[in-house]
Amino acid sequence: MSKRHYLEEIKSVDYPKPTIFAILFAVLVLIEITGVASNLLVLQISAKPLLMPTLMVYLFYSYTTVKNSRLLFVALFFSALGDIFLLFEFIQPLFFVLGLASFLITHIFYIIFFMRIRSPYRSFYVKQPWWLLLIYGYSFGLLILVYPNLGELEIPVVVYAIIISIMLMLSLHIQTKVNHPANKYYLSGAILFILSDSLLAINKFYSVFPLAGVWIIITYCSAQFLIVQGFVLHKTEIQYSN
Repeated sequence: MSKRHYLEEIKSVDYPKPTIFAILFAVLVLIEITGVASNLLVLQISAKPLLMPTLMVYLFYSYTTVKNSRLLFVALFFSALGDIFLLFEFIQPLFFVLGLASFLITHIFYIIFFMRIRSPYRSFYVKQPWWLLLIYGYSFGLLILVYPNLGELEIPVVVYAIIISIMLMLSLHIQTKVNHPANKYYLSGAILFILSDSLLAINKFYSVFPLAGVWIIITYCSAQFLIVQGFVLHKTEIQYSN
């Protein structure tokens, strides 16, 4: 098969359409946003613990035959734990630490997932190494901003910043290894995840800003959905090429 015919047939692939679980996820996000914006804890408690489990069900009913999907399930599971812990950080500061630890594990599993995407093509950073400086420069700048107010959380937050930077770095690394549009979903999800964490850090350790909780939840939920959707599209391409 010629390259042109292959590309034409790739374009004709019937990619998975949104399911009832994707719609349910969107509804839960709207409920959570409403709860955060109106400061109604009952809405937040009702919606937030269900966000990631719903996304896990969406992933399960989309495509699950690729072995690496297990890594995504584990990442989403720890994200769900992190969501629950952060809901109750106002009761006990320990819950914030537990939430931070849960999301740290989430990012570690995303890192493993991205590392397992192999290809004979050259790394993205071989052609554009300046992206490494940009990513770590951003993380270092954010740490300088919030560092004076971290207190006992200095080491955990620094470690977290390093790990999430590696996650973003690897999402760029696979840009040449995964076909469009799956690679763009992965990258967009990783960028929004680091943006969400940045907003949370600024709001908690530097300066409270209007509608912080709303923007944090929007970027966070968008990030998780985009990464999962990237896998769904990536999986479709793997099935087709095989």
